[in-house]
Amino acid sequence: MALVRGQGSNIELIVRRVFLENGYRFRYNVKSLPGKPDLVLNRLSTVVFVNGCFWHGHHCKRGRRVPKSNRSYWIQKIGRNIKRDGAVRRKLRKEGYHVYTIWECSYARDLKRVLTYLQKLQESER
Repeated sequence: MALVRGQGSNIELIVRRVFLENGYRFRYNVKSLPGKPDLVLNRLSTVVFVNGCFWHGHHCKRGRRVPKSNRSYWIQKIGRNIKRDGAVRRKLRKEGYHVYTIWECSYARDLKRVLTYLQKLQESER
């Protein structure tokens, strides 16, 4: 697990590039916010998490996979991650943020959905 990177994954870098290409200004991995969101768009009060399916227990094929060795450890760990993610989302919403998750397995579809929402949010501000 020492080789697992907590930030700067390939998908996260792709998402950042797409946000920049679409003219969105953001900060990334903001330590002062709960859960240290991957992207924070302060002007739009929006945070975006780019989650790996395995680590965050997504309902896709990759997210349901459990390693064969030390199964009980992994089941508990991923369960704690899911519970923590829910608590972080609730805290951020209480602070007035819109919270979005882009999943590793469907990042193109999720990214398109988030960008569409952000465009609507910008238009409503005008």
